[in-house]
This record gives sequence, structure tokens and C-alpha cells, in this order.
Amino acid sequence: MTQGQIRKALSGFYYVYADGQTYQTRARGNFRNRNITPLVGDHVIFESTNTTDGYLLEVLPRENQLVRPAVANVDQGVVVMSSISPNYSANLLDRFLVTLEYERIHPIIYLTKIDLLDEVGYAEMKQVKRDYEAIGYPVILPERDSNRESLREIERYFPEQLTVFMGQTGAGKSTLLNHISPELALKTGEISKSLGRGRHTTRHVELIPLADGLVGDTPGFSAIDFLEMSAEELTGQMPEIARAATGCKFRECKHRQEPQCEVKAQVESGEILASRYKHYLQFLEEIDNRKPMYGKNKK
Repeated sequence: MTQGQIRKALSGFYYVYADGQTYQTRARGNFRNRNITPLVGDHVIFESTNTTDGYLLEVLPRENQLVRPAVANVDQGVVVMSSISPNYSANLLDRFLVTLEYERIHPIIYLTKIDLLDEVGYAEMKQVKRDYEAIGYPVILPERDSNRESLREIERYFPEQLTVFMGQTGAGKSTLLNHISPELALKTGEISKSLGRGRHTTRHVELIPLADGLVGDTPGFSAIDFLEMSAEELTGQMPEIARAATGCKFRECKHRQEPQCEVKAQVESGEILASRYKHYLQFLEEIDNRKPMYGKNKK
């Protein structure tokens, strides 16, 4: 028996890296009976007599996991957001950030397609950078005529970390990784003009050794649902709202219509972005209206 890490899952096979080699394995039949689904990023116990015929025996406890993309034990998530084509979406960005915060994954924001912007559009992206850095998030905004420095900046986060790239479909995740490491030659797709979004070019999750760390290139998604988060937990996933909430008169304040709400006061004063508060209320409503889920373990 050997301990390793799943670095790719494809067509029912799990590719486990251990001791400098990759082993092709299958999951034992009792995994399904035990309701266990191995994920890329999982640390596992497996047995194998050769590199093409092995079996997973046990999935070790996870630090965290993401549903979309399906990956476990993530240290940090690079949220790749297009500035244009597809258009920048603050709502989608906040959905990704809330999801990462909930899983205790360190978020990094990377803005793409800057070279396609005019002066007004670039100024708007610079304001996005200022706004989110004020909250406490790292934001990487390439120069309009060169992205060399921004590539070096993102690489500094990679060593000894499992990093997942995520974001809207067509935002340029695979293109960005190709710029960082051209030998990857990851597939990229054009934007569908009829739909205004990119075609899915990444069909599975795979962990790629890069800059002394592991990087996941994952399918893009245009929507994220809060499947397990409770209304009470939501406040804690938006750092500036969580900080302000300590000053609310009522401990159970939902920051809607309650009197002496410090969150609403800071929205009015401009200390909290109006867009972030608007998204908080929207997410809260979605959670309140979510259909009950049975058989799910709460955090």
C-alpha cells in the first residue's frame, strides 16, 4: 500500500502521483456503497503492482473541496475575470469570492483581456482593483501593452501551493496558463458570438506541476449556486461586511431592515461598496429561497 495524490480523473480512472511516478487506478466498488467520490487533489492510499493497474483503497480526510470545479485540498483560487468579451461581472466575481471564503481558500483576482479595452474601460478596471484591494483581496491588473510583470506576479503565489484557476467561461484561464508556461499548450476556445460566452475547452480537472507548485486548469462556469451555505454563514464570507457586523445593535442582524445596522451605515457612507451589499442581499435571498437539501452534511 502506498500514499499518493490524485492529479487527474478521467473516464473512471484516477491518476495518482507517488514517489515520482504516476499510477493509473480505479476506485474499489465499496466506495460507491460508502458514498465516497474521489476527487482530484485528494490524498489517497492505493495499491498497484504496475503503473497501469492499481486500486484506490482509501481517501484521506480533506482540508476542503469545491463542487465546481470538483477538486479537493485547495490552498488558493485564482479567480480569472474577463474585462470584456465576455463582459466583466461583479456579481459573478463576488459569487466566486464567497465560495472560496466559505471553503477557507485564499482568493486571488486576475483581470484579463485588458488589451481590448479603451481608456474608459481600463480606468474602470483600475477602480475595480482599488475597490477589491481595499477589501483585502490581491488583484492583478496587467498593463495594457504588456502582461509580463503580471505573469511574474501571479507565479510568485505558486510555490508549495495547490492553486486552482476558476472563472467565467471564456475569461482566458487556459490562455493565461499558456502564457505562464507555453509548453503546456492547453486548448483554448473562441467566444461564441451567439451566446456571448466562451466554449468549454477544458473538460476535466488536472493538476499540473508549475513553478514549484501544483496548478489546476478547470472548466469555466457562468453560474454558482450556494448549495450548503446557511444565511447565518453568509455574512462571514464577505470580509468587510463581517467586520462591520460587529457594530450592529442586534447580534442576529441580517442587515436588511433592522435598526442601528452598522453594515447599512457603512454602505451609506461609502465604506462598503454598494454593489457588494446589493450582491449580499441577493445571495441572502437565494439562500432563503433555496429548496431543502437532504442527506447533505452541514459544515
